[in-house]
Amino acid sequence: MNRLDRYLLRTVLWYTTLAAAVLMTLSALFVFISQQEDVGTGSYDLVDALLVTVLLLPAQAFQMLPVAALLGALLGLGQLARGSELIVIRAAGVSVWRIARAAALAGVVLAGLMWLVGERVAPPLEQYAREIKALAKSGGNALAAGDGAWVKEGNRIVSAAEQSADNMFGGLYIYTLRTDPDGRQHLESFGHADRATLVSPRHWRLDNVLRSLLGPDGRVSAEHAAELEVDSDISPQFLGVAVVEPSSLPVRGLLRYLKHLRANALETRAYEVALWSRLARIASVILVCVLAVPFVFGSLRSAGTGARLMLGVAIGVGFLLLSRVLGNSGEVYGLDPRLVGVGPTALLGLVAVVGIWRTR
Repeated sequence: MNRLDRYLLRTVLWYTTLAAAVLMTLSALFVFISQQEDVGTGSYDLVDALLVTVLLLPAQAFQMLPVAALLGALLGLGQLARGSELIVIRAAGVSVWRIARAAALAGVVLAGLMWLVGERVAPPLEQYAREIKALAKSGGNALAAGDGAWVKEGNRIVSAAEQSADNMFGGLYIYTLRTDPDGRQHLESFGHADRATLVSPRHWRLDNVLRSLLGPDGRVSAEHAAELEVDSDISPQFLGVAVVEPSSLPVRGLLRYLKHLRANALETRAYEVALWSRLARIASVILVCVLAVPFVFGSLRSAGTGARLMLGVAIGVGFLLLSRVLGNSGEVYGLDPRLVGVGPTALLGLVAVVGIWRTR
């Protein structure tokens, strides 16, 4: 890395930092506003809403960094173009591909930062925020345990492993306690249901239920029911606190869970899409930095900051919308998860390569 590379790298990183600061401020404001509808439920108050907003910032940063990198590259390189610095660099014999390589180096640094945030920082803080919110809203009827959270209702403690719809959960675990005359509680039964569906308010249907009953004499008996109706005040939002969305899992967690699903012959599509999308999103940070190069040498060379911002926002929003639409279409039409996850980023890379190749 020579002096020119370091200069371009610093420029892109500095403007990316400014763009990220603005985007994160707006994102934090929107997240805090979205929390207001839950303030007043249970013991959830403004302090809790502010804490949840802060804890969710790393996850928001992971989502926003590709757009911030695109804006930073457009603004940074655009300022160099307006000051004729890039023209001088080209006149000195430096090719467009050479400048693109320097921009890609800035993308590599940002991709490394994104990997750190997305793999190490964001997932545990996001899960902690979900637990804080659920515990406060439940008024003491939920409790944290291990990697997830459990909901307590009377003598029942319930948790779910996955959520397939707003009112449908899979991998439901149920522990039932009994209270002795002296006030001590003991485990009375524990069970597992493949699926739990809220069919009406306060009425759940459990499918394929396996239960183990512990008698007072220490004997254990087993029960199986294809379907079981249960009345419960447990709401889906409390039960869902133990469920981690595939898009929120780190790469290592996705690989581990995919291994578990395949070993048990379970559906893996959603987690495969999440895995490929997560890897592609990290790679997209490098590509958007390169994508800015042909624009600053083209029609935006003398354009103002506002025009570059509008272009960056348009490309970023288009990229996010394409990723979302392709992801939903993949679920409906059964598309290959690799195509769904990597497709938008691959298209972005193709546009960047063609744009640089056509730049004179």
